[in-house]
Amino acid sequence: MADHKTSAWPLALAYAVLIAYASLYPFEGWRLQGLAPWAFLASPWSRWWTAFDFTANALGYAPLGFLIALAYLRSGVARRAPAAVGLALAAGLGLSLLMEGLQTFLPARVPSNLDLALNAFGALAGGVLAAMLERLGGLDRWSRFRERWFVGEARGALVLLALWPPALLFPPPVPFGLGQVLERVERGLAEWLDDTPFLDWLPVREVELQPLVPMAESLCVMLGLLVPCLLGYSVMTSLRGRLALAALALGAGIGASALSSALSFGPAHAWAWVDAPSQLGLLTAGMLAAGLSPVPRRGCAALLLLALVVHLSLLNQAPANAYFSLTLQAWEQGRFIRFHGLVQWLGWLWPYAALAYVILRLSRSEPPSRIRS
Repeated sequence: MADHKTSAWPLALAYAVLIAYASLYPFEGWRLQGLAPWAFLASPWSRWWTAFDFTANALGYAPLGFLIALAYLRSGVARRAPAAVGLALAAGLGLSLLMEGLQTFLPARVPSNLDLALNAFGALAGGVLAAMLERLGGLDRWSRFRERWFVGEARGALVLLALWPPALLFPPPVPFGLGQVLERVERGLAEWLDDTPFLDWLPVREVELQPLVPMAESLCVMLGLLVPCLLGYSVMTSLRGRLALAALALGAGIGASALSSALSFGPAHAWAWVDAPSQLGLLTAGMLAAGLSPVPRRGCAALLLLALVVHLSLLNQAPANAYFSLTLQAWEQGRFIRFHGLVQWLGWLWPYAALAYVILRLSRSEPPSRIRS
């Protein structure tokens, strides 16, 4: 296989960060407890465990093992399945050993050798799955598919596209309205600088933030859905592939938003976010995604930059609404307490990462491309 960049490495790194967050949350109360970080290895296996704990520990590390083995097999090195599986196992075991050791210093967490064994098993299973796909030709078929539908330098866009649906799992104030951070940043800075002379340096808004009017909300919904479509278009030259990607992005966005609402407020409220402005935004986004599919790649990147700037400007001129506040309480106080923070940060930062990506893309010269059917 020719040497090329793969999206699996950055995705594996992002997933490792997710594991670290879930393992060490809430990141407070650190203190020495008179135990060595490796003391848990000699402890008897815990008698108190549930089927959920067993499954979560095993499955939680499986994607990490899969991504690491996949990245190795697609890295252009001699593709040896046993080495890929061994690397996946070593990475999963090493990360789990580090997390369990650090939990020794967190009174709210209990390190466990059973968790370590299950995590290692999950990473091993993920690596074996990647090796099986390679043996069955699945990786070669994906390589041919990627070469046919995407340009060579598509790794950054593919990673961002893969992270977009998870970023929607923490419901934003406006459907698909990722990146509304200005109000929180201002409040956080004010609290941080309280009782210091630097507090007077903060700019003060002359007018109070006003909620978005329905038409502005529809525009935010439309732009929020159009952004991943334009991001995909900027690394694709096939018209059919673009239309398929747009349909997939719209479906994934709607599905993730419904899942988020169902998890936060119950299955009966899965579609509570689909009001009249959202319906108009969804319809407009679908029509524009189809209409913009023939635009050249560099033109799509320029439109993506414009869409991101307008979207973030509109969102950050509006306050968080009551619906969002209830959502925040449900996630922070409910069963998602170890997961909400990372997903929320992902939702806040995703559009700014996309903005940095497209600015770098536009700053580089690219050969002209022709859109083929």
